[in-house]
Amino acid sequence: MRDSYVHGYDRRENMRLQDQAQTLVELLHADTFYPAGSKVLEAGCGVGAQTVTLCQNSPEATFISIDISEASLADAKAKTKILGMSNVRFQQADIFHLPFAPESFDHVFVCFVLEHLARPVDALKILKKLIKPKGTITVIEGDHGSAYFNPDSAPARQAIDCQVELQRRAGGNALIGRELYPLLTAAGYKEPFVSPRLVYVDAGRPELVEGFTKKTFTAMIEGVRETALSAGIITADVFDQGIRDLYRTTEPDGVFCYTFFKAIAEKG
Repeated sequence: MRDSYVHGYDRRENMRLQDQAQTLVELLHADTFYPAGSKVLEAGCGVGAQTVTLCQNSPEATFISIDISEASLADAKAKTKILGMSNVRFQQADIFHLPFAPESFDHVFVCFVLEHLARPVDALKILKKLIKPKGTITVIEGDHGSAYFNPDSAPARQAIDCQVELQRRAGGNALIGRELYPLLTAAGYKEPFVSPRLVYVDAGRPELVEGFTKKTFTAMIEGVRETALSAGIITADVFDQGIRDLYRTTEPDGVFCYTFFKAIAEKG
């Protein structure tokens, strides 16, 4: 499913994904609901960070959640079992070789997956074939180019650029959020509607300072340190200063902003 998942699959990354999902539930999913009786494919469920919200928001819909990683699926299964969720089934599958018949689903949900694919339009076309007439696809992606902060910092921006460059070299696109409309249009979907979801963090929002700036975004950038240094993209002193400067934005006079993009489109 993912050409190369640059963040890795270790326990630290698992925890980062959980923190991200819990912190952003209202922002990303306040309008994510599926009608009773709907059959929904979640393509690229990972460790189930989004699956939990999907199942809770639409308890009378049925979900099939797929991922290429067996380890991630095991975590997702365990999580939903503990929470007593019975409206989801997990299956290991590659998004480019899906074992489902055409028009098998009323809706498709894709979150933080296209950014890791070298051929996102091809993936969207494959998913479109699985959607019933008048069915929809929902796509959520971030855009690392949308990050800005106070105090501003050139080293912090260079550290963020390491993530962008590593993802590019792996075949992905960490700036894909801004491209959702043209990607969905190129894949043949009807009238995509894209809404930006801004995360604004200052000292008056301590839950976001901790849950997003520290544990989600900065932890993600910090996690590529060794890979970035090994690739010769940046020097250790500049990267480490950049991380310190990102943490500096969590102090009383600091501000951090980031934009996610959520697109909903109908099968054309």
